[in-house]
Amino acid sequence: MIKYVIKGGRPLDGEVTVSGAKNAALAVIAASALVGDVTRIENIPKIIDVTLMLEIMRELGARVRLVNDSTVEIDSTNVVNTSASYDAMRKIRGSYYFIGALLGRFGHAVVAMPGGCNLGVRPIDQHIKGFEALGATVEVKSGFIHVTANNGRLQGAHIYFDVITVGATINVMIAASLAEGLTVIENAAKEPHVVDAANFLNSMGANITGAGTDVIKIRGVDRLHGGTYSIIPDQIEAGTYIAATAAAGGTVLIKNVIPKHLECITAKFNEIGLEFTEYDDALLVSRTKPLQKTNVKTLPYPGFPTDMQPQTTAALCLAEGTSVVTEGIYDNRFKYVEELKRMGAKVQVDGKVAVIEGVESFSGARIRACDLRAGAALVVAALSANGTSEIIGVHHIERGYENMVEKVRCLGGDIKCVEEPDSDELSDVG
Repeated sequence: MIKYVIKGGRPLDGEVTVSGAKNAALAVIAASALVGDVTRIENIPKIIDVTLMLEIMRELGARVRLVNDSTVEIDSTNVVNTSASYDAMRKIRGSYYFIGALLGRFGHAVVAMPGGCNLGVRPIDQHIKGFEALGATVEVKSGFIHVTANNGRLQGAHIYFDVITVGATINVMIAASLAEGLTVIENAAKEPHVVDAANFLNSMGANITGAGTDVIKIRGVDRLHGGTYSIIPDQIEAGTYIAATAAAGGTVLIKNVIPKHLECITAKFNEIGLEFTEYDDALLVSRTKPLQKTNVKTLPYPGFPTDMQPQTTAALCLAEGTSVVTEGIYDNRFKYVEELKRMGAKVQVDGKVAVIEGVESFSGARIRACDLRAGAALVVAALSANGTSEIIGVHHIERGYENMVEKVRCLGGDIKCVEEPDSDELSDVG
């Protein structure tokens, strides 16, 4: 078992380069199965979730070649399987994008119910609603989702999502790219990775307009073609280093970012007390004064992202006064608070609301990452803490952050990976 050992109390200083966006990469990799040609995807993050998605592509019959650490070439010409193994699919939530890709291309798909972090109820009912509207029959049995186009090919439709959902927006958009006729998605998600998935599909010959707004129109085409595409930078990774700078102090230049995508994050951290200087593709972040209380509520984009809630809560534990954080997306996203309390945080959680009384500092402790962003929050806290912290369950962190240990070291953080024996007491159940 690997753990992170972090000696806190050092301000961060230096430059960090953000990797490609995890959530965009997962959608684009799955969408490459729809293409039926060779796609070259650049700025791919080197993370566990991407590795799993590429393994699934291989199981489906694609040839996958790693050109370098950030570029992969996928030849999906000979993809013939419309299902992959249960073990591969269930490890990652993004595997549900293969439903849209395989259904759109072959008219049939069998995909295991998705896995991923346990953040409470994360239904796929809106995905099913979209596929049924496109003319598919959907059955869920024995842990698998069976989807079949009734007429062999999906038919364009008008779809209104009951709630704003990133996953269903992307999944239906992928499937509809090869459907017959026009598909209109209303109440669509507007996140940057929704736009990135649409841009990828368009670059391969799809006809999608309106991505980034709440109405997306997809005019189905007969086939897609191969090409080269570069994934957008990861706004959540960038936001995590903003939160770390807030907690530990210092000045950090965050490179390879799209500042527009970060406005929902930087606006809130500016309230807390950080200063920002914006460049074309970089952001200079500095903290020169004590953090101030604020209220945060997570909302669909362009609201404050739920994936930044744990890291922001960790930083607010060090702010003067009382802050309130409201989780507006998931039911079960405050599990990590008990770990912050081990470090001296004063937080009370009632359902989806956390009330935070600022403390002067964290104290080093042995703590457990229960999911991806919770793990990032513990790193944020540990970097600012007095003393040494040990974080176990770090495989969650490495699902979504490329080379976090090396990147934090480059900023002057004292962090290292250490192996220790597995034991029942320490085995991760998250």
